[in-house]
Amino acid sequence: MSRVFIVGLGLIGASLVKNIKFNQPNSYIYGLDLNAETIERALKYNIIDESVDSFEEGVQKADVVILGTPIHITIDYINQLQTIPVTTEKIVTDVSSVKGSIMKVAKQIENPNIKFIGGHPMAGSHKQGIEAAKSHLFENAYYILIPARDGFESQIAILKELLKNTKSYFVELTEKEHDKMTGIVSHFPHLIASSLVHQARNWQDEYPFLPQLAAGGFRDITRIASSNPDLWQDILFQNKTEMVQFLDEWIEEMDKVKGLLETDQRGDVREYLDRAKIYRDGLPKKKKGALPNFYDIYVDIFDQPGELYKVIKRLAEYELNITNIQILEIRENMTGVLRLTMQTEEEQLAAMKVLESHQYEVSLEE
Repeated sequence: MSRVFIVGLGLIGASLVKNIKFNQPNSYIYGLDLNAETIERALKYNIIDESVDSFEEGVQKADVVILGTPIHITIDYINQLQTIPVTTEKIVTDVSSVKGSIMKVAKQIENPNIKFIGGHPMAGSHKQGIEAAKSHLFENAYYILIPARDGFESQIAILKELLKNTKSYFVELTEKEHDKMTGIVSHFPHLIASSLVHQARNWQDEYPFLPQLAAGGFRDITRIASSNPDLWQDILFQNKTEMVQFLDEWIEEMDKVKGLLETDQRGDVREYLDRAKIYRDGLPKKKKGALPNFYDIYVDIFDQPGELYKVIKRLAEYELNITNIQILEIRENMTGVLRLTMQTEEEQLAAMKVLESHQYEVSLEE
């Protein structure tokens, strides 16, 4: 029987143990969260079997410890491991989005019974908290593993076996490789998205109609700016060195683009845009990456009473769950007045098939 201790029952932590509990009935899950209401819900929803009163109690009772807390709190818990008299082997892992600071502390653990393996399941959602937890959240997502020391092969195998039903793709990296790559494709884009939103906000006083025009593509490309500010403040400062480097590179590149525009270098600007298009079009479309996926479909419908109801009714007949509905007033470069967001890629494709069978014109955003 697998005895698992989860610390922090937010979206990621709760989804992980929900998957373990659903697929491994013989497992026993201990839980700890600073929010008493969250613990109550975890017990009520059968996500955990038992709550514990302290971190040490959970560590002593479990074989595997999963730290699902914000990065700075995770570091505190790793430091606490140094003071707990652990006499049997414990596999300890985390789910943090930045690994450098985590692994620096983990490598200082002296107790040979504590085997720390850094973890980062690269999946998420625009919804947060235990209520949004899904056992299938990590399907087709990359799951990064970083052992604190060499010689942890058997412990990595045990952890993979415990998490195999997440249907993730396990990849072993160093903390430096992880932080550089996730910084480029996840952390830095959050800064850029936020800066674009600030720029729009700064021009709003002069052009009051601007928010209405921003309701289309602009809102889409800045979706990630709506993420939890406390979470992302933590991530950005934990990966500060990489962020400063990327900002320097970004500013230098934008200065070059500015120069091309000021000197009317049309050919160079087109080449700049073309290179970006070619690289972007070649990126994988199926697997989940560092940013949360949005499974949208666009439906071309007439603006008349009952049309929206018909679409929803068709999908409900096939038990397809819609997580968000938006009527698009600004829809440059896309067909369809209605945007539906589904929970998974499978539901997205199924919804597209259902609606096309009823003669709706449907498209996906690539």
